[in-house]
Amino acid sequence: MTWLFWGCVVYFVYVYAGFPLLIVLRARLRPRPYGRERIEPKVSVVIAAYNEADVIEDKIESVLGLDYPPERLEVVIASDGSDDGTDEIVSRSGNGRVRLVRLGRVGKAAALNAAVEAAEGDVLVFTDANSILAEQAVRELVEPLADPAIGGVAGNQVYFKPTSGDSSVVGEQQYWNFDRMLKQAQSAAGSVTGATGALYSIRRPLFRPVRADVNDDLLTSLRVIEQGYRLVFAPKAVAYEHVVETASQTFSRRVRVMARGLRCIVVMRDLLDPRRYGFFSIQLLSHKLLLRTAVIPLALLVAWNAVLWNHGWFYRAALIAQVCFYALGLFGIVLADRRFAKWKPFAIPAYFVLINAAAAKAIWQLLRGEKHERWTPRSSADQAA
Repeated sequence: MTWLFWGCVVYFVYVYAGFPLLIVLRARLRPRPYGRERIEPKVSVVIAAYNEADVIEDKIESVLGLDYPPERLEVVIASDGSDDGTDEIVSRSGNGRVRLVRLGRVGKAAALNAAVEAAEGDVLVFTDANSILAEQAVRELVEPLADPAIGGVAGNQVYFKPTSGDSSVVGEQQYWNFDRMLKQAQSAAGSVTGATGALYSIRRPLFRPVRADVNDDLLTSLRVIEQGYRLVFAPKAVAYEHVVETASQTFSRRVRVMARGLRCIVVMRDLLDPRRYGFFSIQLLSHKLLLRTAVIPLALLVAWNAVLWNHGWFYRAALIAQVCFYALGLFGIVLADRRFAKWKPFAIPAYFVLINAAAAKAIWQLLRGEKHERWTPRSSADQAA
C-alpha cells in the first residue's frame, strides 16, 4: 500500500509541478528561436456558426477592422443550419470580403470543412464566432509563417473582465493563465501541444478534413506537428471572450472538451512515439493525457491514504490535508454564487474538483464509446470545443 501511495504522489507531483517546471527549464536552457517578417499573404478567416445572431455582427466588424490589407483578407462563414437570423445578418454585411456558406444541420466539423473548401487564402485563420480579435491579431498569426519551419501559430485566448458569474469564473481564469504560461515555454523551445479554437492559423496545404468526434482545433494543430512543422504561440494574437458564468456550464463544457480531446489523442497516437517526434511526445503525453487522467491516481491516493491511517502521523496528516482541500472545493461548488466562494482559497479547489469530476465523466464516456458529435452551444462562451 505504501508503494501505491507514493506512486500516486509521484504522478500528482509530476503532472502538476514537475512537468511545468521541466517545460520552463527546457525553454531557458534549450531555446529554439524562429524568424518572423512582415509578410502579407492572402488570409482566409474561417468561422463555423450555429445560431450566432447575438454575436455574429460584432464578429464581422472585429475581423474587417483588423490591421491587415483589405484586399489580402477574406471572411468565410459556414452557417451550420442556423435558424435564428444568423444567415440574414451575414448576408446584410454588404461587404464583398465576407462570404456565407449556407449548409443544413451538418455539424461543426462538416461546416469547417465546407468553409475551408470555399476559402481562397494561402493561410487559414480559424476563430470562434464569439471571439473578438485584437487589431494586430492576424499580423501576429502570419508573421511567424515567414519561417519555413513554422506550420501553424496558436493565438492567445483572453477573457473579458467578468461582470457576473460564480466561483468557476475565477478558476477558469487561473486555468487559462497556467495554460498561457505553458504555451509560451513550449513555443520557446519547440512546439505547443495544441491551439485553442478561439484563434489560430495554419498554412493552407497543411489542412486535412476534420472529423466530428474530436476537438477540431486540437486535431488540426496536431496535424501540423505530424507533417513535420512547428506550432508556435503568439501571445499578442489576442482573441477576447466572455468567461463561462456558472459551474454547471463549466462542467458540461469540460466533459465535452476532455472526452473529444482524449479521443483525439487516440486518433493521433503516433505522435506519442518519441523516436519520431522527440520531446514533443513527452509534452503531449504529459499535458494532454496524464494531466487529463490524473483523476484516477488522485482518487487512488485518497483511498490508499485512508488504508495507511495507522502507519504514522505523516499519513494521517496527508489524509486530513486532502480531505480539507476537497471539502473547500465542494464548498466552493455548492455555494458557488456566494461572494466569498470567489475567493481563491475556495475558487481554486472548487475548479480543481470540477475539472477532475469532468475528467472522470469524460473517461467513462470514452470507455463506453460515447461520442460528442453534435454541436449545440448553449452560450457564446460554451462553443470552443
